[in-house]
Amino acid sequence: MKQPRAWQRMLSGRRLDLLDPTPMDIEIEDIAHGLAFVARWNGQTRGDWPYSVAEHSLLVEEIHARLNPGVAIRWRLAALLHDAPEYVIGDMISPVKAAVGPGYGELDLRLTAAVHLRFGLPAILPAPVKKAIKAADKVSAWLEATRIAGFSEEEADRLFGKPQTGVVDGLEIRLRPPAVVRADYVARVSALLNGSI
Repeated sequence: MKQPRAWQRMLSGRRLDLLDPTPMDIEIEDIAHGLAFVARWNGQTRGDWPYSVAEHSLLVEEIHARLNPGVAIRWRLAALLHDAPEYVIGDMISPVKAAVGPGYGELDLRLTAAVHLRFGLPAILPAPVKKAIKAADKVSAWLEATRIAGFSEEEADRLFGKPQTGVVDGLEIRLRPPAVVRADYVARVSALLNGSI
């Protein structure tokens, strides 16, 4: 019996095997392009543009830096890349992930490891780093929920936790065209890889 196709052709020309991804098949331009076109909240957000995973990732990196002053640049890069696998597997809301089961999580872990290795990070992040990135991700979710996804602050507090005082001050939720977000994402990854903050 013929095996179903488990790879995807990327715009860079790479062929990414979803069941056995390798770092050599990962290109930042492919990640940025995919994430700039993947909508968070299943597209259920206010505004004229979808709120993309690329935009969310830029925000998470900024929040992570606020919550962890002086954090190493490599962990800021890890925060920026925290949802990178979604460039090929999409962004599923938590209830859908739960319904799909453990297969989604296993696929996500394999892709994450390949992405991390491609950009000089450990395949599996140290637990404290992963926890710090998750905390920033929850603050971002709270901000997105209350600003563009129609949640009340009380509901967002229950679901994502109330952010520390001052953490979200001055932060904006930006809805921009995919080409603009894609370029900013690539530029930010490049800056971090070059040691710039």
